[in-house]
Amino acid sequence: MTDTIFALSSGAPPAAIGVVRISGPAAGDAVRALAGELPEPRRASMRTLRDGEGRQLDRALVLWFDGPRTATGEDLAEFHCHGGRAVVAAIEDALGAIEGLRRAEPGEFTRRAFANGVIDLAEAEGLGDLLAAETELQRRAAQASAGGGLSRQVEGWRDRVLHLSALVEAVLDFGDEDDVDALPEMFHVELAKLACEWRETIEAPRAERLRDGVRVVLAGPPNSGKSSLFNALLDEGAAIVSEVAGTTRDVIERPVAFSGVPFVLVDTAGLREEGAGQIEQIGIGRARTELEKADIVLWLGPEGEGPDGAWEIASRCDVDDSAKREPKYVVSAVTGVGVADLTRGLVDAARSLLPKPGETALNARQGSALAEALAAIEDISADDDPLLTGERLRLARLALDRLLGRHSTEDMLDALFGRFCIGK
Repeated sequence: MTDTIFALSSGAPPAAIGVVRISGPAAGDAVRALAGELPEPRRASMRTLRDGEGRQLDRALVLWFDGPRTATGEDLAEFHCHGGRAVVAAIEDALGAIEGLRRAEPGEFTRRAFANGVIDLAEAEGLGDLLAAETELQRRAAQASAGGGLSRQVEGWRDRVLHLSALVEAVLDFGDEDDVDALPEMFHVELAKLACEWRETIEAPRAERLRDGVRVVLAGPPNSGKSSLFNALLDEGAAIVSEVAGTTRDVIERPVAFSGVPFVLVDTAGLREEGAGQIEQIGIGRARTELEKADIVLWLGPEGEGPDGAWEIASRCDVDDSAKREPKYVVSAVTGVGVADLTRGLVDAARSLLPKPGETALNARQGSALAEALAAIEDISADDDPLLTGERLRLARLALDRLLGRHSTEDMLDALFGRFCIGK
């Protein structure tokens, strides 16, 4: 944290504009070295940038932000220069020649913001998801977390736990007085409300499903039309289509978005008990594994022989309209009949599996921390010793603190911020 770091924070050149960001105690010295003087704080100023030999590098907008009221919580500067490769490289080389400056590592700007208390861990995780968002639903959910929605909710829970802890402390400190001899009835009412809220939040759809997409597996015996339907849904020739049984021998995955909803479509090897070679048998084993991981299974085989809850799909209505008596969808990958209806059905089903816009969506780490807090307060009963009750409330507070990153390991932080690009 004593180093001053710099990096290109805009898109890869060439571009119309390149934004080179500098953060750390020597950021002001870096601006003076290249631009001659510090501009007025938080006001864009046009300056000529020069290297250590006095050679002109570019004409650029220079912005200066004195800490700690900055994006990283420390002195910060930005050069908004022309976005050509040579211009950006020359500015970076000039900064690298200044003593005390070094190139930033991936996610280091955001990690400094976290270390300096500008954002908490839940907001940092939301920012990481926002950078990776590819659909509108992903963007809206990540925006809520990055903007502090989850953090404010957790802080509210923590304040309520603190209030309950204060009631316990009052009993411990003044229990021998006439007006304070036991916990009030509202203590257990509030405790039950908290437990109910936490249970609902833990059981709600997780952020990982929104980030990774709803997993839709196409399954059935060989030559049931899985690969043809897979290609029709994707509108591309991703899977080989052949009349030869066993053509698809491995799992084929493709991410796709329908109406802004993320999916992962999975084409699998045909399921059969006899006639499969050694390699095909490996593919069949992988297909069965995919069925266990699926959120939705499209079953193209004989009616009633698919996994429980699978959607019965009559996949060849152009050549056979009697294969299934009660299919959920009737489609033809050849003519396109029914494919749009199937797509809309997938979107409707996926919306019930994904977090709703504005709804709190925990990731696995956050869910684990909240589950620890829930376990601590679920053990509290009306007959407990106040000392034991106070300890369990303390454990709940610690779990909420871990959710927000107030107690985090370096390995976990390295893994999180390593997902970020250099310059963020």
